[in-house]
Amino acid sequence: MAKLKVLVACGAGIATSTVVMKRVEDLFKSNNIDVDIIQIKIAEAKAREADADMLITTTLLPGEFSIPAIKAMGYLTGINADKVDEQVLEAARSILG
Repeated sequence: MAKLKVLVACGAGIATSTVVMKRVEDLFKSNNIDVDIIQIKIAEAKAREADADMLITTTLLPGEFSIPAIKAMGYLTGINADKVDEQVLEAARSILG
């Protein structure tokens, strides 16, 4: 199976993306999906999208992306976090075929 490359972004690339990164790592591990997760600032997302399969963010997106871009605020608030899990897994399965 191919390895998925996922960007996890927040405004500064430090605080909230760390929380989301841990959640996403656990989600992929529990679903046996091999993944490289790269923590970035949202300002870097556009420049790095060509080398990634998916973007997961806790902040507003600066434009349109050619890869799936998932808003993961639910991971921070706890509201609809399971729906964010579903979106992430659905995108991963679609990418991996």
